[in-house]
Amino acid sequence: MYKIEMHLHTKEVSKCSWLTAREQAEGYHRAGYDAVVVTDHYNWDTWNYLGIDPRTVDNVMPQFLEGYHRMQEACDPYGIRVYLGAELRFHENDNDYLLYGFRPELLCHPYEIMEMGIAAFSQMVRPDKGVLIQAHPFRKTCVPVASMLLDGIEVFNATPRHMHHNHNDLALEYANRVGDGFIRTAGSDCHRPEELGRSGILTETLPSDSMELAQLLRSGNYQLIIPANEAE
Repeated sequence: MYKIEMHLHTKEVSKCSWLTAREQAEGYHRAGYDAVVVTDHYNWDTWNYLGIDPRTVDNVMPQFLEGYHRMQEACDPYGIRVYLGAELRFHENDNDYLLYGFRPELLCHPYEIMEMGIAAFSQMVRPDKGVLIQAHPFRKTCVPVASMLLDGIEVFNATPRHMHHNHNDLALEYANRVGDGFIRTAGSDCHRPEELGRSGILTETLPSDSMELAQLLRSGNYQLIIPANEAE
């Protein structure tokens, strides 16, 4: 079985991350992972951190992809595959959404994206067959949105800093109410050393790229990595 991390942030792009791509690559190699998804934050804090004014800069993707490219370079000697993802936040509230299987040009214009909100963005993503997942939907300040706007939710967020108010049990209940076909994911939400390699998915096949990863998620042919002592 192949082990894939679905949720991590690099210091190169995400203001809240303490770990460089090289530090993460070394850590995930030690933890026995075969692949990782770089889901750097796509929000106002990120643009401030990178010195970008999204109201005037036409294309932010070269800067936003820096963590992803650094991760590719750092993971290559270990044979760890790296997929592109993102964690988006719109201006309408504090919700976060994980995006998998998209073309970089989709996110070229951040101010327009952040202004449109989840309902409009959901309609924009689906023709490209991207997978849109609400991250930690029951965490403090977050509000679970209607399932019709999503492809699924993160039912297990493993970061210990938020473990007591992630309410992973409520996320799983939500997914179960929606029923079959609603994607369930799990991830470490790694920002710090103690959060590295705590969760993810197990699969019998290793996707060749980010688009194949999205197809895998839609197929449901994988298992969630949830530590036995933290299973709800």
